[in-house]
Amino acid sequence: MITSSRLLAQAALFEGKHVQAFPEFGPERLGAPISGFTRISDDVIDTRSQIYNPGLVAVLDSSLLNTVNVTRGLLEKGTVILNSPKRSVEMAARLSLGHDRVRTIDATHLAMEITGRPIVNTAMLGALAKVAPLASLRSIEAAIKERFPGSLGEKNVELVRRVHEKVE
Repeated sequence: MITSSRLLAQAALFEGKHVQAFPEFGPERLGAPISGFTRISDDVIDTRSQIYNPGLVAVLDSSLLNTVNVTRGLLEKGTVILNSPKRSVEMAARLSLGHDRVRTIDATHLAMEITGRPIVNTAMLGALAKVAPLASLRSIEAAIKERFPGSLGEKNVELVRRVHEKVE
């Protein structure tokens, strides 16, 4: 989540936007759920706090739905993007949201297919670019290539593009 948040911020920076990207850690053990926040604006950002009422929530691991209220504080017209093999309408019902407010993509499957690893942090940026274009797909690709040079970057760019095409 931290990598996704930072890459999204970097992509928005490439476009001249103002950004903040920061994680939230608790005293939990390694592997416990964490949150990453990204603010993007055309104007200077004066707020320096956690985001309490997000307009968009990306969930990288659908098993979190069993332990974390991922919709807490979600704006009335906010959207959830969820890494899940299940259909958006099914997950919307599970989250008690309108069917138009939840988008799913089986990012884990695509990550395994393209990179050989079940790591979806970059993959979900492709879904974000499609659902809520906070930064262009081109800028996201540039941020990925800057962070992951060589074949690793190329594979991640391919993954982002495939997710962008397939997100429900």
